[in-house]
Amino acid sequence: MDLLKFTSKGIYCPPAGVYLDPWKPVQKALITHAHSDHARSGSQEYLAHADSEALLKLRLGRNISLQTVQYGKDVLINGVRFSFHPAGHIVGSAQIRVEYKGEVWVFSGDYKLEHDGFSAGFEPVKCHTFISESTFGLPVYRWKPQAEVFAEMNSWWAQNAREGISSVVVAYSLGKAQRILKYLDRSIGKVYAHPSIYAMHQTMRENGFQLPGDYLFDRNQKKEEYKSSLLLIPPAADGGEWMNKLGDYEQAFASGWMQVRGTRRRNNASKGFVLSDHADWDGLNAAVKLTEAERVIVTHGYTASFAQWLCEKGIRAEVAKTDYSSEG
Repeated sequence: MDLLKFTSKGIYCPPAGVYLDPWKPVQKALITHAHSDHARSGSQEYLAHADSEALLKLRLGRNISLQTVQYGKDVLINGVRFSFHPAGHIVGSAQIRVEYKGEVWVFSGDYKLEHDGFSAGFEPVKCHTFISESTFGLPVYRWKPQAEVFAEMNSWWAQNAREGISSVVVAYSLGKAQRILKYLDRSIGKVYAHPSIYAMHQTMRENGFQLPGDYLFDRNQKKEEYKSSLLLIPPAADGGEWMNKLGDYEQAFASGWMQVRGTRRRNNASKGFVLSDHADWDGLNAAVKLTEAERVIVTHGYTASFAQWLCEKGIRAEVAKTDYSSEG
């Protein structure tokens, strides 16, 4: 019998009676990270890494029943041993190791191998079965070192500032926005954040996370206030009334999907920065190798292609249908 089963509610561990990142309400949910496709409301009890506590309460409600744990600490549930290990994806993100009667599975959630200098770096965990994403599971997706990407971003911003126009970077509120904020060159100008991103940053600061300062983007301010500045906005605000408050601006999209030029055109971005909180092709393959897993279950992204590739490399691989998304 499989230690973890893919059900209509989510990934279920029968001997423990708990679910991992369920997409429907359950009694007890173990959560890898606070992105909305992995952490959903309605469950009776939650267990997650301590660094996810404030983020989960911000997104799911302050009154949720939440137990937290540190990386590497064992939690025993009905004889099943669970532990959380760094996934390198965003703050508080974890891989969940599950051990029962000598069998070890690892559910990785989402992950990246390049250390971003903000979230805890990816830690490979040896196991018999590895459950992996494959958001960027094609050879075309190979990332530059992030230092090069941020050098390009700061150069682009500086050029816009010299021309007296604003720079807008579209980035996800949780994960991407914090990475960008950390590495922006403040000598160029002020950094503003859309209210949803600003609220995320304030929550992190209030809970002990060290983030550089930013200013709240206020639609009532004069356009001149934003001249030569950089504004971080989430994808949902792209093209909306917020943009009418800026005057002249250049817009960029920060995502792994920017690796393909056609995606940039579809996002109406004049500039694309290839920056992802997910592993690229080489990272996915490296992670699988480091686990020494004899079986890999691929959950979302380019699942069929990546599973086939692993099979060709002599690894027993298969695809499982889940309700997780492939944001980049």
